[in-house]
Amino acid sequence: MNQFQNIIQAVNAAKKIVITAHKSPDGDSIGSSMAVYHWLKAKNKQVSICHPDAFPKFLEWLPSVEEVQSFEDSGELITTEIEEADLVFALDYNHPSRVGTDMEPLFTNIKDKTIMIDHHLDPSDFAFISLSQPEVCSTAQLVFELLETDSFMSVEAGMAIYLGIMTDTGSFRFNSVTPRTHEILGKLLSNGVDHTVIHEAVFGQNSLDQLRLKSHAICNNLDIVENGRVAVMWLSESELEQFNYQKGDTEGLVNTALSVTGVKLAVFMSEKDGKVKMSFRSKGDQAVNVFAKENFEGGGHAYASGGISFISLEETIKKVKDNVGKYLV
Repeated sequence: MNQFQNIIQAVNAAKKIVITAHKSPDGDSIGSSMAVYHWLKAKNKQVSICHPDAFPKFLEWLPSVEEVQSFEDSGELITTEIEEADLVFALDYNHPSRVGTDMEPLFTNIKDKTIMIDHHLDPSDFAFISLSQPEVCSTAQLVFELLETDSFMSVEAGMAIYLGIMTDTGSFRFNSVTPRTHEILGKLLSNGVDHTVIHEAVFGQNSLDQLRLKSHAICNNLDIVENGRVAVMWLSESELEQFNYQKGDTEGLVNTALSVTGVKLAVFMSEKDGKVKMSFRSKGDQAVNVFAKENFEGGGHAYASGGISFISLEETIKKVKDNVGKYLV
């Protein structure tokens, strides 16, 4: 049997299943979680979705997303559910550290019931079934392959999968998109998924504060360095507070920086709670993951990575500008 069939066999034998995804959820982690949720509910399984923290408001429209529980709000309940589960899905992450320091200890002794489905580089050995394909554009695409292997698809699951693929491919423009990706999108649309509704929900809804926050970052906190090849953008904690920041409000800003003519690598930084969260993007033949990994404890894909800095925002900006040139090709 292949790994998809192994997963289906394990699911068929289980009664109580918990779905987990990484901290700071994005469209791929939420989409993958909800698609698996609809599949498992159709199989009459007892299902819980237990994420480290809350999802951003721009994903509230997704069918049944209200079922997602946050460890920040329900830590004791989630701990019990994971301990009592027959299976635990680890979706869109490949190391327990990605669920955060509070939730990570729950994975210490559950390898024999953990199923990992992920597309990031360098997976760790923490699951008894690991479906790891870094060449695939999104975890949601892998989830589609899993559900299709089990001859299941619903409009609700299809919407979640479309969301995951769309957001993790920059609306299908990254070079990780393949003919198979578009074939899957066609199947989802043929199955009743309304792609215009999803695009409008994700990209067509902005609060006035969110627009002002993004405008402020673009107008005041965007530097172009290294002879026009690198864009550096940032927001301080006080600036986030000034514009009433809500989770998800800075979504897409790093891609805006990358869109500047001539820019091959972009970094976006946001300061909060004594640390600086970082997003890295690149295009063409310019990778960004090594820069993120060697300087900011980062990781991810060659052209899309995350990182973190524990020095001040000002020092982090300087470190980026002082070191990024060494990684340009």
